[in-house]
Amino acid sequence: MAIDTRRIEAAVAEILAAIGEDVTRPGLQATPKRVAAAYAEFFSGLAVDPLDHLAEAVDLEAGQLGEVVIVRDIRFRSICEHHLLPFIGTAHVAYVPDRKVVGLGSLAHVVETLADRPQLQERLGEEIADAIDTGLDPLGVLVVLDAAHQCVTTRGPRQSTSSTVTLASRGTLSETSSRAEIISLIGGGIRE
Repeated sequence: MAIDTRRIEAAVAEILAAIGEDVTRPGLQATPKRVAAAYAEFFSGLAVDPLDHLAEAVDLEAGQLGEVVIVRDIRFRSICEHHLLPFIGTAHVAYVPDRKVVGLGSLAHVVETLADRPQLQERLGEEIADAIDTGLDPLGVLVVLDAAHQCVTTRGPRQSTSSTVTLASRGTLSETSSRAEIISLIGGGIRE
């Protein structure tokens, strides 16, 4: 389904009028159009299947596989569905290959696609883990998200330095000892 930017423009104009602004004043005349363009970008993941990014996975023999694949520090931004405010953070994605591996950029594309939807951070991590689990059929998956939510940093409690960390795991990486080892690798100490 295509994003209806004209409806967004009309809705934004109505919101501006509802807060008592003059939608025709020079500073606001193009605002509805700009917001509609931003929303088309923010929610572009609604039209994309994240599994498409994993379609080019390569089957490898057991001897060609490593123990774990970790992509750290994947930056993302999403829009919280509760207040339509951004949350911005970092995703760390790990999987234990069984037979399939995929280009590392494909994992970042999965994160971006699923983040480009109205989201909850908790669900985003689960959806990323599910996509990798379905697309690659690995032995295990772990997704760690660390994000700052503008609904917390700019309104309500205004906790400007707080962040939220969530985990989603599947298979062997659901086991406490395996998960702890991966989290320690994600945490740093191996960069040079």
